[in-house]
Amino acid sequence: MGISISHGVPSTRSALTISNLGTHLAHALTGTEWREVAHLFDGHLSVPVYTPPAEAGRIGELLTKAANSRAMNPEWGQLATLLAGSARRAAAARQTWEWT
Repeated sequence: MGISISHGVPSTRSALTISNLGTHLAHALTGTEWREVAHLFDGHLSVPVYTPPAEAGRIGELLTKAANSRAMNPEWGQLATLLAGSARRAAAARQTWEWT
């Protein structure tokens, strides 16, 4: 299944890719932080997902933190950075961040 993510993610991502990123995020974030993003990355994603701007901004912060963590594999960090930018753009525009 291909997942389209709004606000600048140029191509669809497979549900497996999103879930695999989640594995890396779980190791790079604290337990509390992971629980804030787990609904997107724990392998049980049910699309569509509509994330309000403030929540998208917080997710963008957490993805950036994880991407810059020493625990994050650099290749997966690139994907986390891409998604973080998308989430931040949605938040800055005060628009819903959409995964379909």
